Amino acid sequence: MNEQYVVMPDKHATGAEIKQAAISAGVPIQPDFVLSEVRPNGEQKIVPDEKKLSLKDGDEFWAIPGDDNS
Repeated sequence: MNEQYVVMPDKHATGAEIKQAAISAGVPIQPDFVLSEVRPNGEQKIVPDEKKLSLKDGDEFWAIPGDDNS
């Protein structure tokens, strides 16, 4: 997450749970940041807080402030 490795306790997690695990691991994000999953082709797909994902080792996510227009 944001170039920091985060260990998830389960193989399934919601977007909110992924952000909370990252925050607990010291990634400097906030719970209201927008979470995106980086797809194998490099594109990013927004993950809503309530969306449950199946996770696997090597998955990559980015979280940015919700008002970031970049």
